[in-house]
Amino acid sequence: MSAYVISEVEVRDASAMEAYRVLAAQTIAQYGGRYLVRGGDAEIVEGGPPPKTVIIVEFPSMERLREWYASPEYAEALKHRRTALDRRLVFVEGTAPS
Repeated sequence: MSAYVISEVEVRDASAMEAYRVLAAQTIAQYGGRYLVRGGDAEIVEGGPPPKTVIIVEFPSMERLREWYASPEYAEALKHRRTALDRRLVFVEGTAPS
C-alpha cells in the first residue's frame, strides 16, 4: 500500500534550499519515491492559516518511506535542511482500492 510524505515548507536560505532539494530528490528516487506535488500554487478553501509551499511524495509503502527517512543518504540532505527551511512533515499511509 502506498505511503505519502506531505511537507509544508517555508524557505529560509535559498542556496541551502537548492542543495537540500538536489540531495533530497536523489534519495527519494533511490528509495522508490516520486513527487506528486512540488510547490505548485496552493489555495486555502476552508480553514487557515494561509498555505506555505506544499510538497507531496509517494512511496511504494510506509516501510520504504521510513527506510528513506532514516537512510544515511537522506541524512546528508538533512544537514542542509536545518538552515534551508522550516517545515511541517507528515507521513500518511494510503488506503487500499475499494
